[in-house]
Amino acid sequence: KARQRLREFDVGDRFSRLPLPRAAVLLPLMVRGGRLHLLLTVRSLQLRRSPGEVCFPGGKREDTDRDDIDTALREAKEEVGLQPEKVEVISRLMPGIDKMNNLVTPVVGFIEETFQVTPNPDEVSKVFVVPLEYFVKPLNYKTFSYKTSSGYSTRIHCFIYHDQEHRKSFKIWGLTAHFAVFLALVIFGERPTFEVDYDLDNLFSSSENYFTNLYASIHERKKSNL
Repeated sequence: KARQRLREFDVGDRFSRLPLPRAAVLLPLMVRGGRLHLLLTVRSLQLRRSPGEVCFPGGKREDTDRDDIDTALREAKEEVGLQPEKVEVISRLMPGIDKMNNLVTPVVGFIEETFQVTPNPDEVSKVFVVPLEYFVKPLNYKTFSYKTSSGYSTRIHCFIYHDQEHRKSFKIWGLTAHFAVFLALVIFGERPTFEVDYDLDNLFSSSENYFTNLYASIHERKKSNL
């Protein structure tokens, strides 16, 4: 059922012509105890950009990457030792735009629960998993409004997840939380316990409108800068 829903929301490469630098992240899903879980990483404290923050495996596109799927799989291998052939890629969901104005495409794939993580300490300090359902029914959640550099107002989701395995709480927010929430909305098709920026009865078209408005606000700013 999850695979079918994800394929219905696959955007393919329809946004590949937009004139923004490209990046991609892998949203690795696994079944654990009969429930879907999402694998996340904590960025190394040695990194210059966003050290110690929770994110998905991923990064900027390189010239040798054929597409966003290639980028996401290459980065996942480099960061957590996930071999590309061990990922069942299902779809590419609606992209987002990060703080550096990179067009970030979320690539969704299934991995085995038995996957043994080997984090690259230069890039990743921890790896943990969260039940996907947490991103529609969280125990610890807050939201705040954010205005982009281009003046576009949007909603920032912030989750605090207490991981029993690591006996540690993780803060999941920003674009990472945005992708996790959208993934959970797509798969479960139910109303979350908090407000979102979408019409849940028309999730695909409203998510496309959300992205189009965000992109237009950034593009207008770039044109005015020129």
